[in-house]
Amino acid sequence: MQSSPPSKLANAEPRVAKTQDGVNIFYEVLGRGDRTLILANGLGGRLYSWEPLIEALYDDYRFIVWDYRGLFGSQCEDGCRLSVRDHAHDAIRVLDNEGVSRATWVGWSMGVQVSLEAASLDPSRVAGLVLLNGTWGHVFSSALQPGLRFPIVTRYMHELLEWVRRNPELAEVLAALGKHGSAVTVGVFWLLLGRRASILGPMLRQYMTDIYKPENFPNYLWLFQELDAHSAYHHLPNIDVPALVVSGRFDVLTPPYQSREIARRIPDAEHLHVRNGSHFVLIERPEQVLPAVK
Repeated sequence: MQSSPPSKLANAEPRVAKTQDGVNIFYEVLGRGDRTLILANGLGGRLYSWEPLIEALYDDYRFIVWDYRGLFGSQCEDGCRLSVRDHAHDAIRVLDNEGVSRATWVGWSMGVQVSLEAASLDPSRVAGLVLLNGTWGHVFSSALQPGLRFPIVTRYMHELLEWVRRNPELAEVLAALGKHGSAVTVGVFWLLLGRRASILGPMLRQYMTDIYKPENFPNYLWLFQELDAHSAYHHLPNIDVPALVVSGRFDVLTPPYQSREIARRIPDAEHLHVRNGSHFVLIERPEQVLPAVK
């Protein structure tokens, strides 16, 4: 029996770029192409979440993936700025470090907001946008509210996150619950994806391991609040590059109506709605997403 070929993710080269405010941004570079895709992670995500895209386009593009400041390899001092605009500045600094003047930005979840912010911050650095399972901002107004929206949820979400951050011992409890929760999540996805759901298991376990580390968890919580504080809605009509906006029918974290609104307001945007997808359409349904990206 032949073994599977090694993942192209193993070819990633680790690098560091220093920002103007002194934060060392860890990033990885891989791929053989001349054109550059800069990949903006979902909150808590890393290189592994982009595997279908990288495997499919490895020979055609160069990929750059960075860790958000305050997380993983891009740790910063207590009190460092963590706004969505700061993350966009960091990505542009990474491009500078690589000598890349312009790239196509591919954002997933949180990365959609970061990519939209970059497009408004310095349009000359953005050649195009691929926006997967995201929103234009104010995430607590829609997260877990795919149908009716209740404004009071926003206030309570902020207070809940602040309470958890004040009680760091809860991280261990949540980590234990997360291990069981990831198994339940995969079980639910079996109903939607069948055997393909098994690919989510290792990714979710890695995700839980990463975010609950003491050096990551407080900033992970804070970043949710930064995402709620941010909005790029008013910038959308001024984005003048081609954009592909992708949503999943069963996405309860960033419901599809947000993607439809983004696509409606960006002049040169196309909306791809994956009817049998959720918040992880790139991993769940690469055969539908990748042809549109290409």
